[in-house]
Amino acid sequence: MRLERSEEQEKVTPEQLISAYLAGFFPMAVGLDERIEWFMAEPRTILPLDDRFTVRRSLRKTMKRLDCQIRIDSDFESVIRACARHHEVPDREVWLSEEMIDLYMELHHRGFAHSVEVWTADGLVGGLYGVAIRRVFFGESMFSRIPSASQIALVALVERLRQRGFTLLDVQMRTPHISFFGAIDLAHQQYLELLEEAISTDATYPFI
Repeated sequence: MRLERSEEQEKVTPEQLISAYLAGFFPMAVGLDERIEWFMAEPRTILPLDDRFTVRRSLRKTMKRLDCQIRIDSDFESVIRACARHHEVPDREVWLSEEMIDLYMELHHRGFAHSVEVWTADGLVGGLYGVAIRRVFFGESMFSRIPSASQIALVALVERLRQRGFTLLDVQMRTPHISFFGAIDLAHQQYLELLEEAISTDATYPFI
């Protein structure tokens, strides 16, 4: 479902972006140079942070075999630009516009937006980014330059959220990769109830 933005509205502010997340919406542009629109997913997909979160045996083997390092927020801009894929897809297929990148960069500077990164001797090979508010992490996008790198970042994200007392990991919509981890689809009202509970108190520890 899409919530239209008025023609008269100026560029979206970081405050509006935060408010949208807290109301159950998420942003997407509909092209490289297009305006940001607000969307809700029905069903809304989350990843459980308890023992329902599953890691396949093959991925565990890859994690043991791959000589990699997990870093947090060491190169947020490179992560979000890798997720945007501006030079890999036609302009009309871009949903992470420059306006959105600027917004998330500002949220990163304010301590809300974060990246989980997978590094090897060859450099940054995968990662993800999202927004942390109270006990919720709103996952936005992932990328891989080698097989399974984004999934390794996701496992690291879940470990970090568990350690810090987060209770909700929103991934918006189901994808084949997300399904392997025990994804749960919720009706929008069910999601809003979990969201309200998760933002009612702060996490035990901040994300970073």
